[in-house]
Amino acid sequence: MQSQNNVTPNIDSQYSPSHIRTTWGGTGSVEDASRAFGFSRAKGYDLVRRGEFPCRVLRIGRSTRVVTTSLLRVLDSGEPEYSNAHV
Repeated sequence: MQSQNNVTPNIDSQYSPSHIRTTWGGTGSVEDASRAFGFSRAKGYDLVRRGEFPCRVLRIGRSTRVVTTSLLRVLDSGEPEYSNAHV
């Protein structure tokens, strides 16, 4: 069984770190970041609401964006960036 502190990236090449590095800008959608982690859009937004998304999230007005560099660090390391983040 996988520990709650580990983040397992999705194997889909569209959401691989190398693809994200070359195609995403400074931020990405919660939906796409959730898919990169291998969970649903609904779970991603639930984690954002609880402050437990495994990487840095920006709320700009009514928009919620995931910081690409933070996402890549978490995908590369397999560990959430913040100690209070659990997946």
